[in-house]
Amino acid sequence: MQPVVGVAWLAAHREEVVLADVRWYLDGRSGRAAYEAGHAPGAVFIDLDEWLAGPGSPAKGRHPLPDPAVFARGMTTLGISDDSVVIAYDDAGGVIAARLIWMLRATGHAAALLDGGLASFTGDLEASPGASPVLGVFSSRDWPAQRLATIEDATDRSRVVLDARNRDRYEGAPDAVDPRFGHIPGARSVPCRENLDVDGRLKAPAEIRAAFEAAGVRDGTDVISYCGSGVTACHNLLTMEWAGLGLGRLFPGSWSQYSSDQSRPLATGAAPG
Repeated sequence: MQPVVGVAWLAAHREEVVLADVRWYLDGRSGRAAYEAGHAPGAVFIDLDEWLAGPGSPAKGRHPLPDPAVFARGMTTLGISDDSVVIAYDDAGGVIAARLIWMLRATGHAAALLDGGLASFTGDLEASPGASPVLGVFSSRDWPAQRLATIEDATDRSRVVLDARNRDRYEGAPDAVDPRFGHIPGARSVPCRENLDVDGRLKAPAEIRAAFEAAGVRDGTDVISYCGSGVTACHNLLTMEWAGLGLGRLFPGSWSQYSSDQSRPLATGAAPG
């Protein structure tokens, strides 16, 4: 299954999929409250902090991958089983929902981002929670080592390391969430939000491919993606795959882990360093 589908595909297959709302906000707003105020009809809400991340720490970062058993329990509770096809959206062009889709695809499940997200739906949104999910079996599976990168991998200059954060954070602008500012020396800036056009839809595959290629990505290249805490980095991995550039690896701890280690060097400015 392709990592991205459009609203027309969803309409044709709506009865065959589980639609997931994965809204989450760095500024502290409640994704659940946004869901309860209005969501795509029939969508279930998936809480990123509860089911898509483990307890944060300086050693692991703000959003480390959860224990596989926790992820499996969450998916089962929400009506997602081993044979489900999951389509996920948010209201930010998929940069948050990408975390769920990457986790599902990395563990062998059928899943895709909805291009355009919540804004792609026409008609009235739904405020009620909908029917109780039909519970199935979602098996606990270990996170595949070949899809992950360690902090040592992310500092290896022989790899292509991509930073998915906004350019200002890459260059060293202060923020309220990390102890130090800048980027991993050698990392290239490919902001995930620049994969989107002004309407919040993905740009054409050729345009996205060109941006990745300008950062040194080729099909078969060992690519590592990171961001602030390992969430939006998944959007670069999915769009890179969608553009025909193969599978990269996720550095789950991302900048939140790296910047917490005061012994590690950092770079600032627009150049990789």
